[in-house]
Amino acid sequence: MNPFEAVVIGSSAGGIKALSMVLAALPREFPLPIIIVQHLHPHSDSYLAHILGSKCELNVKQADEKETINKGVVYLAPPNYHLLIEEDRSFSLSIDKPVTYARPSVDVLFETAIYAYQDKLIAIILTGANNDGSQGVKKIKQIGGYIIVQDPATAEADAMPKAAIAASKVDSILPIEQIGPYLLHLVNRSIRLYRQCH
Repeated sequence: MNPFEAVVIGSSAGGIKALSMVLAALPREFPLPIIIVQHLHPHSDSYLAHILGSKCELNVKQADEKETINKGVVYLAPPNYHLLIEEDRSFSLSIDKPVTYARPSVDVLFETAIYAYQDKLIAIILTGANNDGSQGVKKIKQIGGYIIVQDPATAEADAMPKAAIAASKVDSILPIEQIGPYLLHLVNRSIRLYRQCH
């Protein structure tokens, strides 16, 4: 088993609070990049990086065109742009039409992440009011990635978690307060098992 190499997260309504809780549980030395699509108003400024950065120890920034993805950094899709991951593990921004009524789209992020990270991906779906992310979750699961979904009962808006659960066999359904600690455990365990086998 190879260790995980990236985390992708999708969230919408209620997502800022949920993301804050997940990221707050992670240490500064978290060994993977975390790449997030949070649905925002198209004309929002980049306040989200500041809000989330104030809640956690990790470096949180808005993703830039052609930027190389680095470990231990939290990247946010800019408002009104799709965020794509290229095979060389850099970002690409797109103003293509909305997908599932959303730009940025969780599905676009998740599906392009497969090209760069294959089965070494952890995908997380949090609270949200539409079904964006469900197709991306399905495709990541099909190639062997790991899927975590917020328990719909703990979500401010349960449509996104429910759609993800309906679309694919998911690995873990957890209340929001358990997702960050579990993510840390999962990543550390994958690294430990890899080292034991090599």
